[in-house]
Amino acid sequence: MEIIKCIKIIDLGLLLVNEKVLVIADSHIGYEEALNKQGVLIPRLYFKDTLKRLEEILAKTGDLNVIVINGDIKHEFGTISDQEWRNTLKLMDFLSKHCKELVLVRGNHDKILGPISKKRNIKFVDNIIIGDKLILHGDKVDDMIKNKSIKTVIIGHEHPAVSLNDGAKVERYKCFLKGKFKGKNLIVQPSFNLVTEGTDVTKEKLLSPFLKEISNFEVFIVGDKVYDFGKLKEL
Repeated sequence: MEIIKCIKIIDLGLLLVNEKVLVIADSHIGYEEALNKQGVLIPRLYFKDTLKRLEEILAKTGDLNVIVINGDIKHEFGTISDQEWRNTLKLMDFLSKHCKELVLVRGNHDKILGPISKKRNIKFVDNIIIGDKLILHGDKVDDMIKNKSIKTVIIGHEHPAVSLNDGAKVERYKCFLKGKFKGKNLIVQPSFNLVTEGTDVTKEKLLSPFLKEISNFEVFIVGDKVYDFGKLKEL
């Protein structure tokens, strides 16, 4: 589904069609291990599921020039756990095989990602401009937003989702949001973490400074396919 002209939603990824760039966000490698440390026992199967889901997306994109991971590739703030180290390298190696260049955008969980990116000689940046699109994580507003040539801003960070009711049954779905920020198009990506669906933007407190008022944002729910659910205030 095309969310903005020449930008397509493919499952949990965004394809910049003209530039042949795939953008994903918030994989949070190591999240299962962090939960296990807190006594929440989860089988460590989700990394394999992540690779499988990426394979399905990549089968639909065609040849890619660049893949961008838009922040929070790993989960732990202050350390790099063994699982994070191994699986983050595996994810980088996997994605690097499917593009000419892999770029990591710094997220708020990526304070010490430098050693991992250097190990594979992968670009690690605060933001990246591709055509008239600015890609940044979204935990803070970058001065690059003032660039007049930027028409569209793409962020992650918030892990947007919505809960839908069917009688007594409630299900939460990952979603994309599309709205405006300072006169520019704003696209908010769901997380590529498959352990949780994310933050219910209809009722939970939002963290990103880009999302102060979102009632007029459009919602695109990711299920068996992508569904345009109209404006958030109408849900």
